[in-house]
Parts: sequence; structure tokens; C-alpha cells
Amino acid sequence: MDFLLLLGGLIVLLAGGEVLVRGATALALRFNISSLVVGVTVVSFGTSAPELFISLTAALDGHGDIAIGNVIGSNIANFALVLGITATIFHIKISQNSISIDWPVMMGASLLLTLFLYDKDPSHLNINIVEGVVFVIALTVFVTWLICKSRKDEIARAGDQKDFIEDQSHLSIRKIVTFLVGGCLALGLGAELLVNGAVGIAEGMGISDAVISLTVIAFGTSVPELTTSIIALGKRESDISIGNLIGSNIFNIFGILGITAIVTELTSGIPLVVSDPRLLNYDIWWMLGISFITLVFMLSHREIRRSEGVVLLALYLVYILSITLNWF
Repeated sequence: MDFLLLLGGLIVLLAGGEVLVRGATALALRFNISSLVVGVTVVSFGTSAPELFISLTAALDGHGDIAIGNVIGSNIANFALVLGITATIFHIKISQNSISIDWPVMMGASLLLTLFLYDKDPSHLNINIVEGVVFVIALTVFVTWLICKSRKDEIARAGDQKDFIEDQSHLSIRKIVTFLVGGCLALGLGAELLVNGAVGIAEGMGISDAVISLTVIAFGTSVPELTTSIIALGKRESDISIGNLIGSNIFNIFGILGITAIVTELTSGIPLVVSDPRLLNYDIWWMLGISFITLVFMLSHREIRRSEGVVLLALYLVYILSITLNWF
């Protein structure tokens, strides 16, 4: 049964990724918003829906480590695993905006998360409601500015995409919304099925809950990013692919942890607590390190090549092996 859940989840995720990319691309063209911005916003928000669902549920049940570990693990998986796999299939071209705007915002979010965790007593690590509000405000300001800037830039060069715009002109607003909503729902459902199946298989093999949350759950919630990125590259929308991954990492920290921290403290009266310091002393440094390595690859040739994708995959395997040995 668990294997059927796993397979069913993958199928639903694949379908959801296809529908979401179609809707997002059409939305970008209709409203003169670049595909990069749509990748950073609409697509990344949709593919991060599983992380939001899991983090909220875990935090409200008193499992703050799963909520934060899920975000940190997913951010590592997005760059090391998803980008690694994608780059080994396609060379990923990197736009200037990804280097000068999106990556710095993502790294700023990562460093701010680290600061918010390190400014506490080591025995009382948490993200409180004030810090959650800061995260949500930062996300709102970034997305608003990005969309406004993109519309101005895209109007100026709209003629360069004339042929592609005509190919998408038959999609009505209602159909676009249906694609976006349906794609997000399918991704959420597919991720839930996949995670449930993977957790069942892992538990049957006697793997600990801690390892499951940092490996299986993080992998399962990153599968939507993987399917969406591969589909986007197959359609030659590399901006959506890389924008989806960077945007997902930004949304995971600012959106998911921000919303989770706010809701947790409002409903329970206590902040989002981290009980195991290894998340802060080990995993978060892997997240920061892989982000810096990815920037080096992005700057080297203005693309991420197959050899660099292999390096990212190797780093992910080393990370998974190290935490598996440490947590058992």
C-alpha cells in the first residue's frame, strides 16, 4: 500500500507541475510579468504548499523541530538535489536578475533565520511572533517590488516575445486561474501521498522519526520543485526553473516559517520552538554552504552545467549520509 501511495504521489505531482507551469507562463505573458518573476512568486508559492501544510501541522502538534527541519532540509534539497538533477539533464542558463536580485534576497532570508535562532539562549531556541511578522512583511515587500519592476521591464521588451504571446493568447483568465489553482492543489495532494507512502516504507524498515523528517519528508516536499523545474526546462522556460527554486527557498523561510511562527504563537501562546540544537549547529550551515557554492556555479559561466550538477548531487548524498549516521 505504501508503494502505491508513493507511485500515486509521483504521478499526481507530475500532472500538477505540468498544469502549474502552463498557467504560470500564460499569466506572465497576459499581465506583462516576466517568466522569471512568475517562477519566483506564483510557481514557487505553489510548489511550497506541501512545506506550509506540513510545517503548520507539525508546529500546532508541538513538533517545532519538524517544522523548521522541514524548511531547512527542503532548502538544501532544492539546491543540492533538485538543481543537481535538473542541471545534469539540461544546462540551466542564469539571468542577471537571478544573480543580482533573487539570490541575494534568498541568502538574506537564510542569514536572517540564522540570526533569529542564534540570538536566543541555546536552551530556548525559537522563532517568535515578532520575528514571524518580520518574515511575512519582508516577503510581501519583496514580491510587490518584484512584480512592479518586472511589469515595467517587460512592457519595454514585449515585442521580443510576440510569437510566444500569440501561442498563448487562447488562454482565458478563467482557464489560467483554473490551471494555477488546480496545479497547486495537485502538487499539495501529490506531495502528501508521496510523503505518507515514503514515511510508511521508512517506518517499516525501522528508520527513526528524526531521520524521516530531515530526509524523506524534506525530499517529498521538494519533489514538486523537481517536477516543475524539469517541465519548465523542457518548455525552454529556464527562468521559471531557476526562479522556482530560488523563490521556493525564499518562500520557505519568509512565508512558511513566518506564517507558522505567527499561527503557532497566536493559537498556543508559545513561539515556534527548536528543541534540538543540531538543526542550528549542523543542518543550517549546510544550507548556507550549498547556497554559496551554487552562487559560484551561477557566476562561473552564467549557467549551471552538467558537471556542476553532479557536484551538487554528490554534496547532497554526503549530507544525507552524514545526518543518517548521526541520527541513528
